Amino acid sequence: MSLSETLVPLAEGPPAEPDAPKRRAHDAGLLVLRLAVGALFAVHGAQKLVGWFGGAGLDGTGHFFEKAGYPAGRTMAAVAGACELAGGVGLILGLFMPFAAAALVGVMINAVAVKWSGGFFAPSGIEFEATLLAVTTALTLAGPGRIATDHVLPGLRNHRLARGIWLLVLAVLVAGALLVIRSQGILQ
Repeated sequence: MSLSETLVPLAEGPPAEPDAPKRRAHDAGLLVLRLAVGALFAVHGAQKLVGWFGGAGLDGTGHFFEKAGYPAGRTMAAVAGACELAGGVGLILGLFMPFAAAALVGVMINAVAVKWSGGFFAPSGIEFEATLLAVTTALTLAGPGRIATDHVLPGLRNHRLARGIWLLVLAVLVAGALLVIRSQGILQ
């Protein structure tokens, strides 16, 4: 192949990406999902941490955590609220994904465990919490898409399924440890 044959395709630009319309739809769908779920979690976190949006704040939420069997209820409320607020903002911005989504997975595992005895369907069941658990798990595995802050940051641009899987394992282990602490009355 001559030099001119090699340079002609370069001058014409990169070849058209046949899957570009599908990728744009995928990225737009992930953006909408991240914005909706991220806003929901950010608001819930603000309710727990500072009592905004009709929330109980740290004291009221801490009391709920203690009634649910968690030791140091106010501290647990702060941890859950911080995970929800930071994770929600992370989803909205597409920043530090899938870390943000994995933190929310851990919160939702505990939420499902607390409400488990209420059955599956609302108002006392776990259907809402189970849905959020599924969505945050999916976002941990899928990543933020290309319409995200991570897409422009070096080192975070290319989401890897393996990273999402490892973060899910970590979320399950941490959530499980908290549930053991809750069930055994450790730290009380």
